[in-house]
Amino acid sequence: MSGIQSGGVLSGLRIIELSAFVAAPLGGATLAELGAEVVRVDPPGGGMDAKRWPLHDGESLYWAGLNNGKKSVTIDTAAAAGQRLVTDLIAEAGTVLTNLQPKGWNSYEALKVRRPDLIMAVLTGNPDGSSAVDYTVNAAVGFPFVTGPERLEGPIDHVLPAWDALAGYMLATGIVTAELYRTRTGSGQCITLSLMDVALSITSHLGLVGEAQLEESPRPRLGNYLYGSYACDFKTRDGRYLIAVALTAGQWARLVSATGSQQQVHELEVRNGIDLREEGARFQYREEISGFLRMWIGSRTYDEVREAFDRCQVLWGPYQTFKELVAHDSRCSEANQMFKEIHQPGLGRYLRATSPLQFSDTEREPPKPAPLMGEDTREVLDSWLGLGGDEVDALVAAGVVAGRERGQAPLGPKH
Repeated sequence: MSGIQSGGVLSGLRIIELSAFVAAPLGGATLAELGAEVVRVDPPGGGMDAKRWPLHDGESLYWAGLNNGKKSVTIDTAAAAGQRLVTDLIAEAGTVLTNLQPKGWNSYEALKVRRPDLIMAVLTGNPDGSSAVDYTVNAAVGFPFVTGPERLEGPIDHVLPAWDALAGYMLATGIVTAELYRTRTGSGQCITLSLMDVALSITSHLGLVGEAQLEESPRPRLGNYLYGSYACDFKTRDGRYLIAVALTAGQWARLVSATGSQQQVHELEVRNGIDLREEGARFQYREEISGFLRMWIGSRTYDEVREAFDRCQVLWGPYQTFKELVAHDSRCSEANQMFKEIHQPGLGRYLRATSPLQFSDTEREPPKPAPLMGEDTREVLDSWLGLGGDEVDALVAAGVVAGRERGQAPLGPKH
């Protein structure tokens, strides 16, 4: 396509990543998907997330999914020589991303001696630097007490690590913002972000902090109802589950038209002196609305409901397992240009997504496999630091660096 550039919008940006688990690796993967050269540094043998579930044939799908498109270098940072190597790499890159507590040799103050315009992004659990993970953060901010069936006692934890995901994207945003600032001013800076602050920020944006202060009664559990509006789950005659949503008056009118519920709606409105075109009224009378909608949907097959809903442009969607998503939904296939089937060493062939962002002036970077642990060690030390074969061989022999070559042979002397 004429005028479209390749290489990704962040081509030329180099980042060293010292990380584990979800948020920081996702931040690095997000930048790599947009064209940045991201080098993840792990200890020989891998870090604490190298074998995290889900596993396939003993290999971590989790690790592969959070490190796609990066380069992998294995360096023993417990050794002084390893610390010097990583410091050299950070000085060369100019940007470092970490959720491993920086102190001493890898503190911002120590590293910026080597690179005065250094950008460093540091993720912590709590704002005071103490430990927290997605699941402890979610427990603290209140969501487990509004999740789950009505009248249930006790908390319900979530499955999606939402705060990790949001923090990962925010780390990527912070690094790009700091890079823009450095380009304008020549100054680097240390970016600090805590998982708890991410959760508190979103909780505040959604009005939940204000509601807790201003309203006398706490937010109730509602099962699959949508607080303040209308959405609910339904089961068709042939056992399929779907969700129907009506946030606006127009969406409500289309749902009523598709289900032929005009008479029931009119009677409910007259009986209670309400107007169900109003969002709050639909929420208040959600049980009555769901009663007649369940009768209509439950007496029809999934295909019959789908045809009626699509014809009337109802806002709805199926409930799907991960298996059903992959098997039947074209949005999770190569029909969606975000996806491509790749070969992941050690795991086999499967679909991999790249960045959901699409820019008009740059080609979308195709999804790439994650590296084998340490497979780029020799190449990065050579191309970034100019270390020749003999120097790398000496580091290997001393146990300072390790890894695997691209042909999956153990890293050893290069001949």
